[in-house]
Amino acid sequence: MKLLSQIQTGKRPMPPRIMTYGTEGIGKSTFASQAPAPIFVQTEDGLDQINCAKFPLAKSLEDVVAALGELAAEKHDFQTVVIDSLDWLERLIWDDVCRKYGVTSIEKADGGYGKGYIHALTGWRQVIDRLMALRNDRGMAVLLIAHAKIEKFEDPEANAYDRYSPRLNKHAAALMCEWCDAVLFATLKIRTQTEESGFNRKRTTAVALGKDGGERILRAVGGPACVAKNRYGIKADLPLSWADFMAALETHHTTSQGESNGNA
Repeated sequence: MKLLSQIQTGKRPMPPRIMTYGTEGIGKSTFASQAPAPIFVQTEDGLDQINCAKFPLAKSLEDVVAALGELAAEKHDFQTVVIDSLDWLERLIWDDVCRKYGVTSIEKADGGYGKGYIHALTGWRQVIDRLMALRNDRGMAVLLIAHAKIEKFEDPEANAYDRYSPRLNKHAAALMCEWCDAVLFATLKIRTQTEESGFNRKRTTAVALGKDGGERILRAVGGPACVAKNRYGIKADLPLSWADFMAALETHHTTSQGESNGNA
């Protein structure tokens, strides 16, 4: 079959691929549990207080791959697959690399010099391949959960500054963030205020907005404070709620359809 006969045009709605990351206890897993018919592939033990379907705790990369393989091969009613969490999955991938090279640390794999982290990408791609099969062949949405870290970002156009990013090795973070349709940072909505602290000095503090310790939001656009992105045209912060995220997606889809019809 010639390639010209396989050319596709127009937009093709597909189940979303989402990474949600944030600090501990912000509500990342609860957000994922609100997705349609979710099934959790748990790589860390932290879902006891959430009413959800989940596989037994994965203790190796093979356990994760096997769970994803069964979702692809067996009959079920799940509509969303959730990996909770990526940073604990990374440890399983590192363990797999260490076993293959007979070392006790990812830093020593294949002679060291950072080669272990590059070899780990093979494990990440193995997981991606199975997630792609679930999305393309079974129509399942993909939700990936990660914790946050603070990293120093060397901005070529400004002075270096600290920002939040997924708690992954830089190579894995780049791969997974590129693959996802949206990388969402879960955080508290805050404002800063400056007050006198005596002796002609001022102190700046952060104050959480909203009730019960602060309003929890999703940042869908990156900036100096955090890594974030989305391919849906979402520009504003959203409440940390699956319903609000889907409403934003529907708004984008409706707007895109209107623009397409108007240009027709």
